[in-house]
Amino acid sequence: MNEFEWLRQLRDLRQPLTPRRDLWASLDAALDKVERLDAPAVQALPAPPPRPRQRRLVAASLAASVLLAAGIGWHEMHTPTDTQIARAGRVSASWKPADPRLAGAAIELDAARMELQLAIRQAPHSPALQRLLDRTELQQTQLRQLAEQAG
Repeated sequence: MNEFEWLRQLRDLRQPLTPRRDLWASLDAALDKVERLDAPAVQALPAPPPRPRQRRLVAASLAASVLLAAGIGWHEMHTPTDTQIARAGRVSASWKPADPRLAGAAIELDAARMELQLAIRQAPHSPALQRLLDRTELQQTQLRQLAEQAG
């Protein structure tokens, strides 16, 4: 037998083959027989007492619940107050120094402050945005002091 005959025989194996007899009837009969044998053996057993592993799982889930409640409480205590949000939302009058070198910095800082105020309105409880706004207002104050000292 050569390779071509083997390939032909392999191709013939790909053809669908129908069984000589119906298999479902024998499968159904075997399953019915097993169900009849198992039916009387099934009884309602009392629930087993909790195992040590189950006790540990219950204890771990209770501990996780307590930690979650503590985390939520801590978060609520450290959220910004309404006065901080109002302070972030205040609009100060634009300031333009006489020195043209400082005027560009004043414009940039004012634009940054306004963008940060808009961002804080969208996310009022963001400490990062609040820190950036405080830093920008500090830089504006320093720029005003620098302009007073220069002129």
